[in-house]
Amino acid sequence: MTFEDLGLSAEVLRAVTDAGYNQPTPIQEKAIPWVLQGRDVLGCAQTGTGKTASFTLPMIDILAQGRVRARMPRSLIMTPTRELAQQIAENFNTYGKYTPLSMALLIGGVSFSDQEKALDKGVDVLIATPGRLLDHFERGRVLLTDVRILVVDEADRMLDMGFIPDLERIASLLPQIRQTLLFSATMPPEIRRLADKFLMNPKEVSVAPQSTAASTVRQLVVQVPNERAKRRPLETLMRNEPVGNGIIFCNRKRTVATLYETLKRAGHDVGALHGDMTQDARNETLAAFRDNRIKFLIATDVAGRGLDIEHVSHVFNYDVPLAAEDYIHRIGRTGRAGRSGTAIMLVTPEDKKLYDRVVALLGGKPLEELSDLSVKAPAEAPADAETEAAAGGRTPRGARTRPRRRREAEAADTPGAEADVAEVAAEQAAPAVEEAPAPAAKSERRKRRTPRSVESRPAEVEVTETETVEDAAPTPVQPPRPAADHKPERPRSPERRQREDDTPLGFGKDIPAFMLKSARTGA
Repeated sequence: MTFEDLGLSAEVLRAVTDAGYNQPTPIQEKAIPWVLQGRDVLGCAQTGTGKTASFTLPMIDILAQGRVRARMPRSLIMTPTRELAQQIAENFNTYGKYTPLSMALLIGGVSFSDQEKALDKGVDVLIATPGRLLDHFERGRVLLTDVRILVVDEADRMLDMGFIPDLERIASLLPQIRQTLLFSATMPPEIRRLADKFLMNPKEVSVAPQSTAASTVRQLVVQVPNERAKRRPLETLMRNEPVGNGIIFCNRKRTVATLYETLKRAGHDVGALHGDMTQDARNETLAAFRDNRIKFLIATDVAGRGLDIEHVSHVFNYDVPLAAEDYIHRIGRTGRAGRSGTAIMLVTPEDKKLYDRVVALLGGKPLEELSDLSVKAPAEAPADAETEAAAGGRTPRGARTRPRRRREAEAADTPGAEADVAEVAAEQAAPAVEEAPAPAAKSERRKRRTPRSVESRPAEVEVTETETVEDAAPTPVQPPRPAADHKPERPRSPERRQREDDTPLGFGKDIPAFMLKSARTGA
């Protein structure tokens, strides 16, 4: 079957031919005719099978008739991530270039004013994430009463990210009579209940068993002893595998940042992508990866859905995904549209439960194991603090070292060490003999610092190094000075004696004048 057999318009067929596609994928072959008929569709297929084109191509033909009104989009496409929204927008630009359709993209990290200008002009296709769409709705900048087609892409990812309440609120704002298309890579019971709530008599389309990986992807596993031992085999695989471009998936943003810095210092051509980055930084990183300016992209699961990058040949699962379904989406970044790819996962003994869930999801068959990698546990820190100090490092606080006498004894036991020990002991003992009388001489010099006249100085005596201070000439002793308490008392004048005797006791010099007068008069 060809695209002409699906009933698409000549403008869309021309755009598809320009894009280089000749035959539809199974999901496109089954879903496009039902969408063109206006039926609700519930589609289930693994990533990389062309789900995006299965609803964008018929939507372009359906929306070709009609006109737009300000702030009232004619169709709405909901996506869980910004990257997937941008991917869908690129598909509309590619396949709708011969059709005069307008489009707006409402995602976080972009200015509200630019998005409001696009909404004021009126759009045929509105692609949005739930949070940013509700922000515009609460501001009164968008009305959803004219939406004819609702598309929910990656519904299972919406469920994982907690967007189902927002999605239900948005659906309540839409007209009851509409066409709804819901696509998902997996079909858990929660998605079934959501489909029963949103869809009316849907046509279910499934092109592969649920939760299976594409057959074009070779899946391998590498056993590592612990978490710290992951980096070495990863670098070995990055060097030895014929990688065109590769994505390295981690579970946490902190792991992405740490691994990025480590591989960057090691000289690898890497980039980072996670949710804490600004939208401009994320766009720049993705553009560099698409243009082959970055060979390896280290990312969280934010990049695990919907990204269609042709030259991704390898996917490295640095961490085993916490949800087994995420493994399907991760490795779906390679082996897309019939191309071959390789997925390699690093597994530690602590990851056994998570790994068993992935194996059970894939049908119970263990993955092929790579055993030719020399993976060893990282060397432990040296137990002896002296070994660390000899290597140029500092001895850690609290580290126990051998006593000095024991080290000297051990050194003496080694061949040729007796002379060195004797020499060191002699050097340590020599200064002690020479410096022993120093304190006595110092105290004697302090005693000799008493002033004396030139005539009383003794003749200079030449003292040898072996002479003691007591052998030098004695210092004459000066006669003691009279103490200050024995000064002769000066006689007092009669006036002073009379004044001091008339002063009342207990007041000193500061006595009131009336008391002094009474004392003098004898009153």
